[in-house]
Amino acid sequence: MRNTKLVAGIVAAAMMAVTVVGCGAQTTTQTSENVTPEATEAAGTTEGAGEEVVEASEDVETPELKNYKLLWSDEFNGNTLNDEIWNRELRDPGWTNNELQEYTSSDENIFVRDGKLVLKALKTQTDTGADYYTSGKVNSQNKMDFTYGRVVVGAKVPEGQGLWPAIWMMPQDESRYGQWPKCGEIDIMEVLCNDPTMAYQTIHYGEPHGEQQGTLKLEDGSSFADGFHEYTVEWEPGMFRYYTDGQLTLTVTDWFSAVAGEDDKPFPAPFDQPFFVQMNLAVGGNWPGNPDETTDFDKAEFEIDYVRVYQRESYNTDVKKPKKNFREPLEDGNYIYNGDFSVEEDLEDVNDWNFLLFNDGVGSAHIENNAIVIETENEGTEEYSIQLVQAKMPVLKDHTYKVSFDIKADEDRDAVVCVSAPTAGWIRYLQDTTISVGTDWTTYTFEFTSTEKDDNNGRLEFNMGNHGYTSTIYITNVRFEDITE
Repeated sequence: MRNTKLVAGIVAAAMMAVTVVGCGAQTTTQTSENVTPEATEAAGTTEGAGEEVVEASEDVETPELKNYKLLWSDEFNGNTLNDEIWNRELRDPGWTNNELQEYTSSDENIFVRDGKLVLKALKTQTDTGADYYTSGKVNSQNKMDFTYGRVVVGAKVPEGQGLWPAIWMMPQDESRYGQWPKCGEIDIMEVLCNDPTMAYQTIHYGEPHGEQQGTLKLEDGSSFADGFHEYTVEWEPGMFRYYTDGQLTLTVTDWFSAVAGEDDKPFPAPFDQPFFVQMNLAVGGNWPGNPDETTDFDKAEFEIDYVRVYQRESYNTDVKKPKKNFREPLEDGNYIYNGDFSVEEDLEDVNDWNFLLFNDGVGSAHIENNAIVIETENEGTEEYSIQLVQAKMPVLKDHTYKVSFDIKADEDRDAVVCVSAPTAGWIRYLQDTTISVGTDWTTYTFEFTSTEKDDNNGRLEFNMGNHGYTSTIYITNVRFEDITE
């Protein structure tokens, strides 16, 4: 939540393994390394996991969880916020992410109703008639801090442009490793309420800012605003596992904390210190955009049914940072697989080429005659709205790389090419470069030298949206080579 997130489309565009699951949902899972069956074994779920959470009555008891002990919980059974657990956090508008709301301690913004904590956003006007927003944020800092555990939260989000609910965790002592993102951040749930069919779960770390993210997309016509859903993170010394409604969305085993230009802190820093839980309903900001005339503030309520924090009896803290696996080049030195498009592969999976659509982009891609053909019906609102990518490119510090490809179009147009870092803050190894695409085959060649940390997940991108063109593009003979002398 407290981050400099890029637009949702870019974040979601990270190379992730996509599998269709039951209950009308599509789950997107990104793993930083190969994970053993023991590591991915669920440690037990609360009753109802995997389906909509049943609303709690006032006399509900916190369920036991196999292999865990209950550390603390709040079922919100009373009539007021429990100040032995929660602080009402006060913040002025614009404190972070260019958000519009003032976080207040008012009972109009933070209250308990029918066994639920309600964080409500309100729209008022200033003396000059300008729109002014207030909302609620609570945290457990210095009251319920803990290191490692399983956090389970049942919640219902609102619907509406510019509303941004979040359940997340920050370190009790943010200065231990340095300010964000060096201190680390654990995002248990975020939803952009203009599209409440998608839930995001993320960890942030760095510097430079690194992030890994999983999502769950509901595909059956329902949304996370329709009812209560359960969001879970399992935090262990060398691993994070995220779940939405009992479905694994993200497993992370590799991260770091460092001051720019210095060596990494010992693993598993920064996630080896006490963190606290916080929940809020933001209004506007860099990621969701601002409210508009369609946003109904009478219904702008983020409801939390329960917060449950469990721990194992003990944790093995003697963990080592996993060794990165780097893609091997083909015999001719090319790190791009199927660069000549001789194989008619599935362009919707993450094996080799992946065709992606975001932010109103409408189009299709297929392989024929040793080229990929990309057709656009609607260019969308962003350059990446029509996008072709291949990830897992090795980008090593002080190494020089050459990118080359052949490209043409049915009519003259532009496109953008770059090499990005989806798990290293979306920095650019090869800067976004606009190229002119004519009706004859043209070969483009670019070179760059990386000055950043070794990365096993560089990503070659072709972005073909929001440049005023819909003409069909053809690409072939794509190469990514290490030419370091």
